[in-house]
Amino acid sequence: MSNPSEPSNPSDPSELIHRHRAVTPSWLAVYYAEPIELTHGEGRHVWDSQGRRYLDFFGGILTTMTAHALPEVTKAVAEQASRILHSSTLYLSSSMVELAEQIAELSGIPDAKVFFTTSGTEANDAALLLATSYRRSNQVLAMRNSYHGRSFTTIGITGNSSWSPTSLSPLQTLYVHGGVRTRGPFAELSDAEFIAACTADLEDLLGQVGGNVAALIAEPIQGVGGFTSGPDGLFAAFKRVLDRHGILWISDEVQTGWGRTGDHFWGWQAHAEAGPPDILTFAKGIGNGLSMGGVVARAEVMDCLGANSISTFGGSPVTTAGALANLRHLLDHDLQGNSRRIGALLSGLLRAADLPVVREVRGRGLMIGVELVDSSGEPSAAAAASTLEHARELGLLIGKGGLAGNVLRIAPPLSLTAEEAAEGAELLIEALRRAQAESTDRATTDPSTTDPSTTDRSTADRSQERDPV
Repeated sequence: MSNPSEPSNPSDPSELIHRHRAVTPSWLAVYYAEPIELTHGEGRHVWDSQGRRYLDFFGGILTTMTAHALPEVTKAVAEQASRILHSSTLYLSSSMVELAEQIAELSGIPDAKVFFTTSGTEANDAALLLATSYRRSNQVLAMRNSYHGRSFTTIGITGNSSWSPTSLSPLQTLYVHGGVRTRGPFAELSDAEFIAACTADLEDLLGQVGGNVAALIAEPIQGVGGFTSGPDGLFAAFKRVLDRHGILWISDEVQTGWGRTGDHFWGWQAHAEAGPPDILTFAKGIGNGLSMGGVVARAEVMDCLGANSISTFGGSPVTTAGALANLRHLLDHDLQGNSRRIGALLSGLLRAADLPVVREVRGRGLMIGVELVDSSGEPSAAAAASTLEHARELGLLIGKGGLAGNVLRIAPPLSLTAEEAAEGAELLIEALRRAQAESTDRATTDPSTTDPSTTDRSTADRSQERDPV
């Protein structure tokens, strides 16, 4: 692989972080004790402003879906930018219509229409607007441990306290069991019993609600929650209940879409026995880094609004041209199949390491979560933060999440090779060993660290414990 040219005037990271903190909010998360600036990339690798190369196992937060600097995408964007950058939805756009046609067909939703946005947050906001307008209700069901965005509305349906800074909301939100398989009150049940228990919980909840419920919004695999999910078929069981009440199902595919899970193109397809969702939201990977999101819905639902609207930036000529090229590359090169094969290889290598600090390796395809615990088996945010730092030192970029901040999130571009998977696994295992040794040292020298209230937070604080989505 060729080494892209380094910037002629590399910035000083220490100076840049000082300037960054002076002009951005204190709650804006930045990874690492010594934050890095990524200046360029190629394939599955990126370079920082000091010229250091990293194997990228986080893909710009599951956004670089195919590859960094994919030639087809950069060519399409450059050619479109040389013609016209912007027009808005007040004017026709061939690339927007063509992309909408392809996404509608791929969605699996009959009689589908597509509305483009600039982010997953905005897509989920629009989906909630459609559902509450269609059902004439502000009551929404959401999953515990969920995350759906950073806007006022989507924060109101987020079932993860780390990402919910206010209890104020325009919606009445009711939370359902089922997003986490291996923890919680139903963890010891079989898959069939787990689904039955969660469905009974849903039925009981609906029996206590006054008025119509608009929708259930759910991630097929919870992203920020730590790549957790219920068993296959859970949402099919839910949908049979929802359909009896006329309640819509919104599948939040911002992180699970476009074949990342390997087994399916969309996450909802693992729960397809009762049919497709009424509304599907997407973002991140389709743009490969371009600001792109959107909503797919049945025409009856999409057309329910009784007022005019537009999107100034959603579906812009540049983003749709780039997204079209990206989607064609993904389909032509069967990156979903590659995600299934390489994801299984990578998960297998991580499981085979059999480290005490690792409670579970989970996920699907190239959407892998590694849950970390301390010597007592309790969630360890310190171990996750330490692993994050050691991985960067070794030349590997990963993410983290989970309700307790103790889950490593592995989500490289879907073009990852077997050789790169093996290399990344080796680096990550070494980072985990180092974090495990530090955890052992802490427990040996300071017994109070076994008390969660006195846990050493220095490493976690360096990474700010807020985990980018």
